[in-house]
Amino acid sequence: MHAAGPHAHHGPYPEHAGGAWPAGVAYPPVEPDRFTRLVLRLHARAPRWAVPLAALGCVGLGMAYALLSDPTHSDPDARPTCLLKLTTGLDCPGCGGTRALWYVLHADLPAAARHHFLFVFSLPFLAWLFVSWAGNRAFGWRLPELRISPRVIGGFLALWLAFSVARNLPWAPFTSLYV
Repeated sequence: MHAAGPHAHHGPYPEHAGGAWPAGVAYPPVEPDRFTRLVLRLHARAPRWAVPLAALGCVGLGMAYALLSDPTHSDPDARPTCLLKLTTGLDCPGCGGTRALWYVLHADLPAAARHHFLFVFSLPFLAWLFVSWAGNRAFGWRLPELRISPRVIGGFLALWLAFSVARNLPWAPFTSLYV
């Protein structure tokens, strides 16, 4: 055995012997793949209103699906179905959301809240967030922004988790939350 001196090297890279990154070394940026370059080119050429319009189209498709499928009269195992409910019999955190949306679109807020209260509660906030973002992005509108602190978001997610657990408890009054 030999004693290692202060400049002993114990790895394949002598410049890392001290455990620190080498000073002044710049790594070349990673080149994007072909698909990423295509998306970046399309994004650079797209008009300001394209992304909000695409997002609005996705929301519109979801609303059209809810209206056309009438989830309030479908069988519990009708397709598409919730994989968690199908395999475990438990209501997932989003169970009842499509039915709640159907009732909201038919202006029946009590029935919508019965199926998913937190979804109905969050809709005005989500709508305002979308309108203010899309208006700014597409038209340059400066609408008052809804500032939601991380603490409020964390509280809402904790409430949603508690609601998701409570709606699966097998005794009253929680059985009234089954959907």
